[in-house]
Amino acid sequence: QVQLVESGGGLVQAGGSLRLSCAASGRTFGSYAMGWFRQAPGKEREFVAGVSWGGRSTYYADSVKGRFTISRDNAKNTVYLQMNSLKPEDTAVYYCAAETGYVRKITTPDYWGQGTQVTVSS
Repeated sequence: QVQLVESGGGLVQAGGSLRLSCAASGRTFGSYAMGWFRQAPGKEREFVAGVSWGGRSTYYADSVKGRFTISRDNAKNTVYLQMNSLKPEDTAVYYCAAETGYVRKITTPDYWGQGTQVTVSS
């Protein structure tokens, strides 16, 4: 069983920045593809960013490309999402997710965090 705990959400003005962190339990974090998803009120959960198990490959939704950066520190069992130039439409609950099995891109998460709220005011 893997537990994922997000932190770093909050309220920020448009144009500002936030960094989300996701700490994972377990000794096989290095074998997981990791990702961030988000869900805004009344909308379906959507993919935001992903990083391969080794950290060499990253993937982004078109809506955040150039503004968000995903990274991971396997020594700390932690994945990060640096969010810059935030917009009101980025307001959502952000979820950390993990997919086991040495996959390159997360597509079918096996584990989810509880979510952290990000609110961007205009």
